Amino acid sequence: MKFNHIGIPTTDDFDGEIVLKHLGMTVSDHKNNPFGIQWQRYHDNAPYPDLVKTVPHVAFEVDNLAEALKGMTVIIEPNSPIDGLLVAFIEVNGAPVELMEIDRAICKEDI
Repeated sequence: MKFNHIGIPTTDDFDGEIVLKHLGMTVSDHKNNPFGIQWQRYHDNAPYPDLVKTVPHVAFEVDNLAEALKGMTVIIEPNSPIDGLLVAFIEVNGAPVELMEIDRAICKEDI
């Protein structure tokens, strides 16, 4: 696994907001700092568990998402928010963790 970012939920506005309407959330750019800090505000209609919307999560890149999920408690099933990116959330010791499989040949975003 390789660290990608830490997502910190907030209900406040923040600098550099990026609206992801199709995901029901607003984020900051985690690449604008050397620590991968990303602020996240969830819209009222965001279809995510309260644990994800209220507790910070760490995100890791994995080579094979299906393998990484074996034996884990999945709280958000694998999904593809953009081309070339497959993500899922698991619960570990009461905290959310995001696992990301990135196909850099397809994914044009700087993830």
